[in-house]
Order: sequence, then structure tokens, then C-alpha cells
Amino acid sequence: MSFPVIDFDERYRAISARDTRFDGQFVTAVRTTRIYCRPSCPARTPKPENVTFYPTSAAAHEAGYRACKRCLPEAAPGSPAWDLRSDVAARAMRLIASGVVEREGVSGLATRLGYSTRHLTRLLSGELGAGPLALARAHRAHTARMLLVGTDLAVSDVAFSAGFASIRQCNDTIREVFGLTPGELRARRRLASTAAPGAIDLVLPHRGPLDASGIFQWMSARAVDGVEQATASSFSRHLRMSGGPAWFEVSQDAGERLHLRARVTQLGDLAPLVSTVRRLFDLDADPLAIDQALSAHAELVPLVRRTPGMRVPGAADPHEMLIRAMVGQQITVVAARKALTALTDALGERVDGGILFPTMTAIAERGAEVLRGPAARIRAIVGAAGALADGSLRLTVGDDGVEQRAALLAMPGIGPWTADYVRMRVLGDPDVILPGDVALRAGAAAVGLPAEPRALTAWADRVSPWRSYLSAHLWRSAPVRPARSARATGATTSPLPALSKEIS
Repeated sequence: MSFPVIDFDERYRAISARDTRFDGQFVTAVRTTRIYCRPSCPARTPKPENVTFYPTSAAAHEAGYRACKRCLPEAAPGSPAWDLRSDVAARAMRLIASGVVEREGVSGLATRLGYSTRHLTRLLSGELGAGPLALARAHRAHTARMLLVGTDLAVSDVAFSAGFASIRQCNDTIREVFGLTPGELRARRRLASTAAPGAIDLVLPHRGPLDASGIFQWMSARAVDGVEQATASSFSRHLRMSGGPAWFEVSQDAGERLHLRARVTQLGDLAPLVSTVRRLFDLDADPLAIDQALSAHAELVPLVRRTPGMRVPGAADPHEMLIRAMVGQQITVVAARKALTALTDALGERVDGGILFPTMTAIAERGAEVLRGPAARIRAIVGAAGALADGSLRLTVGDDGVEQRAALLAMPGIGPWTADYVRMRVLGDPDVILPGDVALRAGAAAVGLPAEPRALTAWADRVSPWRSYLSAHLWRSAPVRPARSARATGATTSPLPALSKEIS
């Protein structure tokens, strides 16, 4: 299975130009060599009649190709299609990256998506050229390669960190995919690992430009004491993974590379953690395509020039994201941060060096004792936490966006702003506009766009499917105003604390 013929010429021009913008969005398989490459591979461009394009490396594996040793296509940033699309294939890819197949098997993945195992395999094979097992296997191979070249972990630790069931399975897969043994693959790395013993230090690939300072500023304004810490060039936090507590730090070096340092309780949590961090920093976005689309409108050209590579932050944990958004409704970012810090200090679990955000069970049972504010809002927060704890409300990165929004709106105390904001942050939906947001409307007025909700919504339709990035630019453009008491007229996630009325 390859891309439709109508796309062939465009993709062939991309590989002829060795265009790095397409790395991670498709792979090029060459029939004469039985090798697949990333679009920017420096090798000689193959003849068109010898080329087949595949949407994923798993599809190329299934067709009998192995990865190029020169360009290592598994090292490319992830495809932005899995955020842009909301179909079953995209939802499956997000769940596979989060480790669902390793934890629950293909049957668990199928259950989460609402299909039988057989039908899901048929759907993914038809759409992506590979079934869920092959896609998960390709993801494990990518993780193993990343660890082999980016750390000094023993091969046995690499195998289990990547999600393989045995060292032999890892060795066989790496030889089949890359044509190298794990030791040979590690020997090809350009730089030795600088991580301290027992630590993990990886470089996170991404497409440039990247507004790293902006995303660190966003994190800093919302950092919950004890859980998170942010500076102008780094962000770290403690979080709960399926195998136990974990910690990570993302920092930018002088060469503008992003480094991930991490500690996990169980090695099997490492790959899901990397996936979480990539979503949190929106590292699989295609900033050039987004900036080009926004710059087609004269009103937005100055915004894109001022902040190229704008990112929309994701969520470290979907359940936590909902609680944070609900706690912050109609109060300032500073006040919400204080409330969340108090909640975490009272109900969170102490771990080495910090605190874990409270579990939904803890909030459901004791949140009313700690939370302050209108009684109706406290009941809504405690009720949502209880629904998440008992499973009557599900919230995951693999949700269908329409169904997730409907489920949230059915909960007491959750309105359109919160439901749409959670969809933007948890699912990475790139096409969300929040017309009821106070700071967003202020930013719109400041740059000459309509500030009235209905008119702003109508104007924003012209930049679809990138309205989330428009929202981020408008938040950045909101003028700083003196702090004042919040009114029940809207909500905001502006990075400017004085104006903000919601936190996330």
C-alpha cells in the first residue's frame, strides 16, 4: 500500500530536493535496494519507477524493506498527521505511542477504540499498510534505536525499556529493521552519552523553528510548586506512570537542541514518557506549514514574524489536565496556581525530590476539604474526579474528539470552554478556537481582529485547521493589564498572569 498516485509527484520532488520538512511524514522505499529512507536522505535520488512511498516505517517493514543505515529514518520527528487527523488510524497511533499495546495488548487497543481486534487490524492495514502489532513493533524499534545511540544503557535494559518481551526479540527486530546488531547500531552514534550513571539523557528531534522560550514561559506561569519547576530554558516535573513515579527535565542547550533527562521506576515506562514529553512540547508539529498558512492572512503576518514556530502545549496527564482547567475557571493564573499548589500539598503523594499530583480518588474523597471557592464549582471538580476514578468518565489521548467533548459537556460544571480547551491540550487538536476566552479576545482586539465571540469565530474559520495556533498567537498578543477580580464572563489561559482567569 502506498500513497495515492496524485501525491506521488509532490513527494518525489521532496526527496529530489532532500527537503527535511517532510522527514517523519512518509518514507521512501527503493525496490532495487530493498531499503527505505527519510525524504532528506543524502543518498542519490532513486529513479521514479523504483520508488514506493509509505505513510509509516511499519508499512515499509511489512513490505520487506529495511531502514537506511545512512539517514536512519526512525530518528526523524514524528508525523504531525496524528494530531491533525482525528480518525481511527490517528487515534490508534497516539495510543500505540503511549504504550497501550505493551500494557494491554492489541485487544486492549481495540477495546479503547471501540472495534474488534480483527476489524481494527483490517482498518489499520488498509489505511497505514500495517496492523497494530506491526505498528507497535516499529515503535519499539524506534525507541530501541533512540536509547542505543542516546544512552549508555545495557542492551538488556534497552530491550525492556523499548517494550520488548525479551532481549532476543529486541536483537532480532533491530537486525531485521536496521540490518545491524544493537552493538553495531550503538557504535555508529556520533557522540558518546554524557548522562550520569543511572540517568537518561536524550536529544529530542523536532522540526524548526521552535518557540522554546515561549513554551518555557507558559510552563513557568503555571508550574505547581513541588510538582513542577520551570526556568527560562528548562522545565521539569514529577508524574505518575503505570510502573510508578517518574521525573523528567527538558532543557535547551546553546545549540538550541532540546535535551530530555529522565528517571523512571520501571524501564517499560520510558517509551511512554518520551511520547508524553513530545506531546507536552508539541514536538511533532510542522511549524513551517503552520506559519505559512497563518501568514496567508495579512493581519497575522506580524504575529508569525514575531514568534515563528509557535507551539501549543499538550498535557502531561489527561485527568490532571481536566482538574487543572476546572480549578482555574474564572480566577487568575496566579490564584489558580496557588489553589492547585494547596490541593497538591494536601493530597499529593510525596516522592524523592517532590510531589505527585493527587490521584482522582484522593480528590474525589477529600477535595471538598481542601478546595476553596463557590460550592457549585467544588462539587463539579470533586464529581469529575470521582467519575474519572470509577471509570464512568474516560479521558485519554486516543479519544474521538467529538465524543470526548460530548462526554465532558454532560458533566455538571463543565462548559464549552473547558471541553474545548481540554480537547486542545489532551488530544493535541490543532483546530480549536475559544471565542469565550477573555485574554484571547483581548489579543484579537490588539491585533485588529474582531473581539466579539461570534465575529471572531467566523474570522477564525479562514485559518482552519490551525485555529489552535491562532489561539496561541492571540494569547501571546493580549496586553498586560493590572490584576483585578475575575468575573464570570469568560475564561482564559493567557500566559500573562494579570489578565488570566484560568490555568492549565
